[in-house]
Amino acid sequence: MLKPQDVLIVLKLQAIGNKETLQKLSSMLGLSASQVHASMQRLKVGGLVNDVSAVQPRAVYEMLLALRYFMPAEKNGLVRGIPTAYAAPPLSNKIVAGDEPPPVWSDAEGTVKGMSISPIHKVVPVAIKQDPVLYEYLALVDALRIGRAREVQLARDELKARFGIS
Repeated sequence: MLKPQDVLIVLKLQAIGNKETLQKLSSMLGLSASQVHASMQRLKVGGLVNDVSAVQPRAVYEMLLALRYFMPAEKNGLVRGIPTAYAAPPLSNKIVAGDEPPPVWSDAEGTVKGMSISPIHKVVPVAIKQDPVLYEYLALVDALRIGRAREVQLARDELKARFGIS
């Protein structure tokens, strides 16, 4: 059974091109080495990475499409935070936001007041500050988790392009 940190780790691997050690991944994400090691084992069993820890893009893409059902995002009240889903790049320049508050991950240093959305893992607001590519992947994942039909389709198309899936 996959855990939230597995999604975070496989997206980090995709963002950096599979080129880091488990210890380095642990440091970059703020997770323990044992958490990263256990996650890599689950990712291998699930076919999301191969025996040399290389990401399997099609398998990861298919897993991401199902997150809405087995890792749904919880919506909470208004908070200051970091934009996500359609309010963050790469979708923010394709979607015109309505009158409702944008979705955000709660963060004291955030620049936007919006509707709090639970990130896929609690370390997300810290991890994305060091990696803009990971930020975009996680925002796309949130678009899949909370988006309306158009937002979900745009996120799917963007992920396919980034993963090299035709």
